[in-house]
Order: sequence, then C-alpha cells, then structure tokens
Amino acid sequence: MQKARAAAVGIGEVPSGRFPERSEIEAAILACRQAILDAGMSPRDIDVVMPVGALASRHFNVDLVFSRLCEELGMLRSARMNVQVMSGGATSASMLALAEGLVASGLARNVLCVHSDAVGSLPKQAGIDLFSTTGVSEEWEAPYGHNMNAVGALASNRYMHETGTTDEEMAALCVSLRKWAELNPHAMFRTPLTIEEVLASKMVATPLRAKHCNMLADGAAAFIVARAEDASHITANPVYVRGHGSLVTHYTTSQDTDLARLGYEQAAAQAYEKAGIGPKDIQIAELYDAYPVFAMIALDGLKLCRGERAGAFVAAGETAPGGSMPMTTNGGMLSQGHTAVGGGIAVLVEAFRQLMGKAGARQVPNLVNAVETASGGTWMDSHVTILSKEH
Repeated sequence: MQKARAAAVGIGEVPSGRFPERSEIEAAILACRQAILDAGMSPRDIDVVMPVGALASRHFNVDLVFSRLCEELGMLRSARMNVQVMSGGATSASMLALAEGLVASGLARNVLCVHSDAVGSLPKQAGIDLFSTTGVSEEWEAPYGHNMNAVGALASNRYMHETGTTDEEMAALCVSLRKWAELNPHAMFRTPLTIEEVLASKMVATPLRAKHCNMLADGAAAFIVARAEDASHITANPVYVRGHGSLVTHYTTSQDTDLARLGYEQAAAQAYEKAGIGPKDIQIAELYDAYPVFAMIALDGLKLCRGERAGAFVAAGETAPGGSMPMTTNGGMLSQGHTAVGGGIAVLVEAFRQLMGKAGARQVPNLVNAVETASGGTWMDSHVTILSKEH
C-alpha cells in the first residue's frame, strides 16, 4: 500500500449543454474561479496551470497553450508553468497523475487543472466530422465507413454475446444515469427516461439506438491538486489520491484482442494494490461512459457487482439513486453531456464532489472510498483511480 502523495482541495464546474453565447474562455475562467474560491485560495497561490486540449476551436486551444488563463486569472509573474495535457477521454487520469507527481516531487505546491470546450455549439456537420474519424485507421477502417458509433456498437455486440447482457439491460444503464442527471443542475438532459423510450428510439448502429448514444455539449470543469501533507491545512474536506492503475490496449478497434474486457481488470488490480483496499471497500463508482457498454465493462473489471452480471446488477437498480453501488452520479456523458475531453474531467470532478460532501440532492451518504475510471479515443486505454477521504 502506498501513502497518498496528493489530494484535491477545490473544484469548479459550469453547466453542460449548448451555450453559443458563452465563450470557451468565459466558461474556463468561471470554473477556475470556483475551484480557487472552493479551496480558499487566491490565484497567486497557484504555481502550475494545466489546461486540457480543446477540440472545437484551434484558436482557443492555442490560447490555452500560450498561458491566456494565467493572464485572465491574475497569475502573471506568480505562476511558474502553464502546460497543456491531452490524452483524449483519458486526460482526467493522466493530468491527475502528472499533477500528483509535480506536487509530490516539490516542483509545485498547487496545480490548477482545467478543461473547457464548446463542441456542443459546433455546426452539426462539423461535430459529426470531428468525431466520426477520431481513432479510426485511415488505411484499414475508414474506407469501410467505421466511426465512433460503430466502435461502441462493436464492443456492445461482443460484450452482449459473451455475457448474455440483453437490450433491456443496456437500456437500464441509460435510465440509471438519467436518474442521477435529474438531480444534477449542471446536466444537459434532466427529463425522466424509460427503458421503453430507449428501445423505441432510432437505430444508429446495431445494437445501439439514439438514446444509447452520447450528445455533444459545451462545458468546463476545474480542480486543484496539492501535496497530501498540505491538504488538511487548505480545506476541511480534501480528497486523497490513493492509487492508480493503467493499461493501453489498442489504437484502432480492429487491433484490440478483447473488446468485451479491455484493460480494466488489470488496471483495477494495480490500483487496488497500491491503495491497499479492494472492491468491498468501494462505496461509489464514477465510471467513464459515452456508451452504456463501457460502464458495464468497467463494473466487471472493477469487480463491483458482487458476482452478478453487470447487466443484471444495473437492471436491478443497484447503480441508480438508492442502489448499493451508486455509479456515475453526475449522469455521465449520456445525460450530463459529452464535452469532448471534458466528459472524463466532469466524472472525476464528480468523484471529488461526492467525497467532499458537496453533491447536493444527489449526495451519497457515508462515503470513504471512491473509484474513478477513464479511457481515451476508441477506449484505447483503461485507467482506474482510487480516491479516499482517508490519508
């Protein structure tokens, strides 16, 4: 078991959805300001700013690379570094690990991590073009019409074949996430959803229907990482990083040898070992989704279903409000909205929020340990992070 080296001490977020009147820089500044105030800090307490790569606008992305946030937030000649991090949907895990390394080594005291993007406000065709070819091999996949919905469909078909998961169980995961989103004022979709509505929606890529699929959204979120030794002096409710586990499994879907499992079992074993705890010690799971199958694969790999099939576990209501394993309590990318790379950042911030006791109507009581997952591109890697209120 390794001792925690870093902790989250402040969080911020703006609502997800389509906000064409809200610029990316405005959303970023609002999220950063919330995180700084939440930690009881001033901007000049931050020595490293770590923005995530943005996809909707190359001009905004260059601004992030070239330290615009340091200027806008009043950090000039106090911040020591502005460095962009980008690993797609896995960025939440990679930036947290990098921030942890910076503060643990003494190279930084407080690291501000931030994502902002406006993919939801892109013209429809631009959004389709952006995501239809992501992670798709130009030589071996694109000529056959392969796209991100097809990635989700292939994994779903394989998983359902191997596990016996039904269409109704896949739809139940969408319903579970929507129930959490109904309690989330930042979510894009907050109206009730039923299994029947999911199964009656338009077929997109067999077996995925429209309501199995994520929707692009604008959004921004931020969090601050400090040394574990300093955390309790900064805030009354720090969240400690207890263990990481990661595994890269492929670039293109056609090269993955086990689409029904990916790398979650191996990554989870690493994270549990480093944290010194096991599945029975986890009270809440904040899992990367975008399509329902990927949360189910993670549930299996993390061994959170007490020997049940993930599909049956979800269909029984165990991951919804009031269930035994609350899962992705912000609604995930299927209901809070897919803010590009920020979908994973939002899930991580929700894990911090729940452990800090700041989740409002969706707060899960008596939490000590949480598990968070992330994956990038065509679910090319599997990342598992154990977070805890205990140092």
